[in-house]
Amino acid sequence: MTAPRNRTIFITEPEIRRFSKRLITLNSKTSVERIRNKIINQDLFSSLDYLPDNFVDLLFVDPPYNLTKNFNSILFKERSISAYSDWIESFFPKLIRCLKPNASVYFCSDWKSSTSVHTVLDKYLKVINRITWERDKGRGSKRNWKNNSEDIWFAVHGDNYKFNYADIRLKRKVIAPYRLNGSPKDWEQTLEGSFRLTFASNIWSDISIPFWSMRENTEHPTQKPEKLLAKIILAATEPGDLVLDPFLGSGTTAVAAKKLGRNYTGFEIDKRFACLSEKRLEMAETDKSVQGYADGVFWERNSFPQYKRMKL
Repeated sequence: MTAPRNRTIFITEPEIRRFSKRLITLNSKTSVERIRNKIINQDLFSSLDYLPDNFVDLLFVDPPYNLTKNFNSILFKERSISAYSDWIESFFPKLIRCLKPNASVYFCSDWKSSTSVHTVLDKYLKVINRITWERDKGRGSKRNWKNNSEDIWFAVHGDNYKFNYADIRLKRKVIAPYRLNGSPKDWEQTLEGSFRLTFASNIWSDISIPFWSMRENTEHPTQKPEKLLAKIILAATEPGDLVLDPFLGSGTTAVAAKKLGRNYTGFEIDKRFACLSEKRLEMAETDKSVQGYADGVFWERNSFPQYKRMKL
């Protein structure tokens, strides 16, 4: 029995039977129409060759990190840095042919896998930046620094990539507001407080890991927040563009894409998680909100005005 305020999304066996009918598998070269807004419930490594060429606007890669971890039916084991690099090499080059010339790639990692990711990306693409985002969770240690961050590497084919900086601005609270001739300079005063719109940086401290009282939380062990995906999707795509996630997990990439008017496709080998993604996509048909994002801007964590937060 869950607590009264626990909003975690679970999936039942009857729901798995219902949502599994929406999943697809590939056994031959396919078209974009066949996979657009579909989840491919299949092993990525056996079906990558079936994907069409030059159809992806944004590739978001969130693979198992270099840790020993159980993903329901799949166990991923930790390996050496060079072996993890080889593992990335086993699938990443095949994804490159799917990219449009102006596509962007965002590749997730933790501190252990970051070296491998950077090395492989630099071999095939032009690395633009590394985003470090603060996870507001993490186990403490008396013999090491608390592991409280993850990296996202940003890479492109060439210089003609999309970066919609005006769509990813952050609204920050002004602690010491500066005035010029008595008027606010580069900030605005509202009933909820003083705020400034700022350019997005490569340090993200405004992201909340999904937890039990959040409506987007699921039973998946490594779920990415919708706000994180919303930032990347808005930065790298336009409405109607297509986002590919080869390790879809609980479906956050697909859900955020749908909420923001983009198309999606992705691979998820575990049927339970694939069906969980479909359940979330169905829920997104009536709930387009992304926690911490409203009025075309992102808000700092815990700064969203209370009267608006209640509407989300």
